Amino acid sequence: MRVLPLLLTFALSACSTINNDNSMNSAEQGFSINNLNTEQIVLVITEDESAIAGQLTTFEKKDSHWVQQSESHPIVVGRTGIAWGLGLHPPQEGYHKQEGDGKAPAGIFKLSSAFGYLEEVTTKLSYQQMSENDFCIDVNGSELYNQTVDRTVVGEDAVKGSTEPMRRDIHKNENLYKKGIFVDHNPENISGQGSCIFVHLWRSSEKPTAGCTAMPEPKIDALLAWLDERKNPVMVTLTQAQYHKLKPEWDLP
Repeated sequence: MRVLPLLLTFALSACSTINNDNSMNSAEQGFSINNLNTEQIVLVITEDESAIAGQLTTFEKKDSHWVQQSESHPIVVGRTGIAWGLGLHPPQEGYHKQEGDGKAPAGIFKLSSAFGYLEEVTTKLSYQQMSENDFCIDVNGSELYNQTVDRTVVGEDAVKGSTEPMRRDIHKNENLYKKGIFVDHNPENISGQGSCIFVHLWRSSEKPTAGCTAMPEPKIDALLAWLDERKNPVMVTLTQAQYHKLKPEWDLP
């Protein structure tokens, strides 16, 4: 997901030096997460593809080794589990996330910046305070698909049909997006391949999301405070079976 350039104060896709082209060619070269120039990993593991809950653990590279930074804690994912998404990992066989399928994307994704309702939060990520005019476009076929835009700039018609107002407190009387992180899934904004993927606050440990990863506020506060855009953070989301298979292949912690 990325913010449409020039419509907001910064373009989320420009926040990192991770090389997407190199990573997508890595299927032929022998993929390693070490090639992504990342020093921070947010690892999310679910029991299987249909599980709606999982565990999140953070790791940081120190002296060329991955060192665990946090105790694992519960998160929830999509209401129908997870499926392969489009990110920094090599193409994978199997079902891939589609718009509206209720699945969180599996794979490796850049965590580009943070957003929320507040004027500022404690984080070393770039941060965008959202307004009632900010929407993420999840409408298939839209030229603005998978981009966060300001309707005062693009016009009312451009956001018509979007189910993702970024100020859900104003539009839907809920605080899920009070604090959040953009997950750069489907960075080329291919229509129908899934849009508007975030890390955000959960409703509860028993209520999944539409396709994001969610957690309680104290945990997202700690995650925001730890993440540092200078360290090119990524999220790795996998099932237990996928993790055990790919850990040695991808050099995961």
